[in-house]
Amino acid sequence: MINASMIKEHQEVVGSDGGHVGRVDHVLGDQIELAKLDLGAGLKHHMIPVSWVSRVDEHVHLNLSQDEAKARWTEKH
Repeated sequence: MINASMIKEHQEVVGSDGGHVGRVDHVLGDQIELAKLDLGAGLKHHMIPVSWVSRVDEHVHLNLSQDEAKARWTEKH
């Protein structure tokens, strides 16, 4: 399990295929809020669970591909 404190604002989030998913805006508990103005995310905040994170280095790496992550993320209301 990844420690959410390892995830920092503005880090790039990439899928298991190396595809750009978004950039971290905030970590809210067990959810990562992606920046809404990022080219990958469109004009809305999207949320992904920390449980999708496989590792953190200079990027946040997911255990889902870019397309899988974008198909399963949720919009912040």
